[in-house]
Amino acid sequence: MAKAKDRLSPEQVAAARERRLEAMHLQEIEGNPLDSEDIAMFEMFEREGWDHERRRAYILAQARATADAK
Repeated sequence: MAKAKDRLSPEQVAAARERRLEAMHLQEIEGNPLDSEDIAMFEMFEREGWDHERRRAYILAQARATADAK
């Protein structure tokens, strides 16, 4: 479990959600929308209040695992 200091405040989570929604809209405009798996991942980050370093580490680990599986 993450320590409280590693978690975002409710205000920071709300700001991160707004940035995600805006980025999702831009991705859709560019013809490269997020899939349901990506959306679920970002919603999990918000729900759990993960800080940005933990989010980045998780995404990189998932990318490495996918690359290793190929």
